[in-house]
Amino acid sequence: MTTLILTVVGSDRPGLVASVADVVDAHGGNWENSQLAELAGVFAGVIQISVPDERIAELTAAVQSLDGLRVVAHTGADAPAAAAARPISLQILGNDRPGIVREISAVLSSHHLSIDDMTTQTRDAAMAGGRLFEASVTAEVPASADLDALRADLERLASEIQVDITLD
Repeated sequence: MTTLILTVVGSDRPGLVASVADVVDAHGGNWENSQLAELAGVFAGVIQISVPDERIAELTAAVQSLDGLRVVAHTGADAPAAAAARPISLQILGNDRPGIVREISAVLSSHHLSIDDMTTQTRDAAMAGGRLFEASVTAEVPASADLDALRADLERLASEIQVDITLD
């Protein structure tokens, strides 16, 4: 068995996920993990499937030919080997402004952290007016990372861009 990672993007419509699942099943694949979302009328997803080695090419061709979808397939062999790491989570909340994701991801990158999961949203600020930015990040911290230095850099950044950052 080989692991395939499918990146799927297209205009959202009823039955879109079912059409991908039908193709995976018809070619002997097993849908294992996924992150799927609709954003502003566009469906986007990342799907991990396992498929018999001899059916990789036909499954890949079949999902790439689905009408109205752009699909890119990568084998699990494309991923770098995982090093010893431990997970952390960040919660970010503050007034929305351009650059928050860029600034936070730059600090994480400078400490060699790999983002496993990130969810962001903006919403109306009930009492103050304006928009609030919220993010939840799960990242892998390499064993060699200096957590005190990471915490100090995140605290400095939080003060500079005026957001609350909670590191767990």
